[in-house]
Amino acid sequence: MKNIWKVILFVLMCYVIIAGISFPIVAKPAAWYQFPNIPGLEEKAKIIFFHVPTAWLSVIAFLMAMIYGIKYLVKKNMDDDAKSFAAIQLGFIFTVLATITGSIWAKFTWGAFWHWDPRETSIFILLLIYGSLFALRSAIENEDKRARLSAVYSIISFLTVPFFIFIMPRIMTGLHPGSANDDTSGPVVDFKMNANMQIVFYLSLTAFTILYFWMWNLSYKSAIIKDKLFKKII
Repeated sequence: MKNIWKVILFVLMCYVIIAGISFPIVAKPAAWYQFPNIPGLEEKAKIIFFHVPTAWLSVIAFLMAMIYGIKYLVKKNMDDDAKSFAAIQLGFIFTVLATITGSIWAKFTWGAFWHWDPRETSIFILLLIYGSLFALRSAIENEDKRARLSAVYSIISFLTVPFFIFIMPRIMTGLHPGSANDDTSGPVVDFKMNANMQIVFYLSLTAFTILYFWMWNLSYKSAIIKDKLFKKII
């Protein structure tokens, strides 16, 4: 069963990468492998297959960090702390990837990698919020106190995620598609894309989600094993 998921992940990732990069964007699609031209985005619309999934996984990871943080506070099980921290680590990584892919898109669309657009500003603040947790954990030696403070921090931090990811960039005017003053890229933001484009987009979301859970599973298990081995040595 485990190998089947790995095969599915490999096939999906290969298809998404190939389709997302090589399938052409034309004015009037006549074949299943063609995408329609979206005014204001053109060829740059392909970034949606990689940028949106990484941002999506950031939210999933931070949500899981909060859930396992709550579980730790209730059960005081260090395994839950390992699961929460593994989710935070991956969430931070995918937030960085979302920032990088967004910056690349910004360079070709707006002429520079960074403009302090509301979307860029909000994701930068999230990086600061969750990046601070790494410093917090490294500064505390007692594992119970570290796990408890980390759990509380992950809960409070996630309360800011919906605002910075979904609300702030949409209620403020900005350059990013989906801003309050945006009137050019509705088909992408509203998920009313061409059927061929939708298939690749949702397959990308599926592939990246499977990849995340695989990485999270490996990450927290390796952390638990490492901790148990360290205690045996001591």
